[in-house]
Amino acid sequence: MANTYRSAAGAEAVRDWCSAGLARWELPHSTHEVDTSHGTTHVVALGTGDGVCVYLPGTNFNAASSMTVLSQLADKCRVYAADLPGQPGLSAAQRPHPEVPGYAAWSRDLIAWVRERHEHGRIVLAGHSRGAAVALSAEPDSVQGLVLLAPAGLSEVRPSFAMLQATLPWLVRRNSAGSRRLLEYMSGPTHATDDDLVEWMTLVARTCHTTGAPGPLPDDTLLRWRGRQVLVAVGEHDVFFPVSRLRAPCRSMLGREPLVIPGAGHLVVDEEPVLVTELVASLL
Repeated sequence: MANTYRSAAGAEAVRDWCSAGLARWELPHSTHEVDTSHGTTHVVALGTGDGVCVYLPGTNFNAASSMTVLSQLADKCRVYAADLPGQPGLSAAQRPHPEVPGYAAWSRDLIAWVRERHEHGRIVLAGHSRGAAVALSAEPDSVQGLVLLAPAGLSEVRPSFAMLQATLPWLVRRNSAGSRRLLEYMSGPTHATDDDLVEWMTLVARTCHTTGAPGPLPDDTLLRWRGRQVLVAVGEHDVFFPVSRLRAPCRSMLGREPLVIPGAGHLVVDEEPVLVTELVASLL
């Protein structure tokens, strides 16, 4: 298993940033440490209602850097946002290997923990980017619905010159200018980049061994979801998983047509949190 952090000091800096952000958050919430097959998982719980959303963030993100969408979701349902093991945040630093069965086992433990608290509740699993790939590895019978947002796990990322221009300065220079440029590249053309996310991504570049996007999941993993309650949404300007590459696997593997969100990019959960919440609520 590979470690997320470049050093112990880097791991502590990330934990401090996340803990401080959650402590400042005015929205009522609670934090939990969940024992799983891949170490301790940090979960933030908020919101009320009979419906439950388990939210899995994307690569380099976590609950503390996902407050925009979590705040909206909490208006409609009970939310449990889990930091993925092996990603920057408050969960275990070690990355599951191999990833697909590793994250499948982890998601089983996480959902079982949620189910203990909502024995008869309706649970929808929602994932953004890498979080969507992890959600696809979960057991379909364990939840009542699945929402995939700008999902990894269905197609490859095809690097372009523009992508390299945005990602390499962030990886090499590790400063706020590179972070802002990367976030702007990942967003739709009219979206204003959040200063807190610039600060977060700069910290990630300086302290973490970042991971690339996961490749397509095995066909038999994806086909388990065919005929289930599944929604797929992708931004019109998604630079990593454009709808032109998602449409075919969505149709053939999931039996679904992806919803294209006008004006949005890959960071659709920050750009269109109200719409994302409506999609989750529609399955609850």
